[in-house]
Amino acid sequence: MDMTSFNVSMPRALKQYIEQQVAGGTYSTPSEYVRELIREDQKRRAKERLESALLEGLNSGPAMEIDADYWASRRKELRQRHRPAKVTR
Repeated sequence: MDMTSFNVSMPRALKQYIEQQVAGGTYSTPSEYVRELIREDQKRRAKERLESALLEGLNSGPAMEIDADYWASRRKELRQRHRPAKVTR
C-alpha cells in the first residue's frame, strides 16, 4: 500500500485519548488507530448510501416483475437511443 503523511492538529485531550487507545494494546500506533476510525466512517457512510438507495427504491412506485423479456426490451430501447446518427449529405 502506498503511504503518505498527513499532519493533524488537535487538542491535547484528544491526543491523550488516542495515546490511551494505543497503550491499551488494541492498536500499535496512533496512525493505525486513526486509519481504523476513517475506515469505520467510510463503512458507515456506504451503509447510509445503501439504505437511502433502498428506501428510494421502495418508495419509487409499485413493484414489478423483472424477467428476461424485460431486460431484452430495455437493451433494445438503449440500443435505439444510443444508435449513431445517420450522416446525410
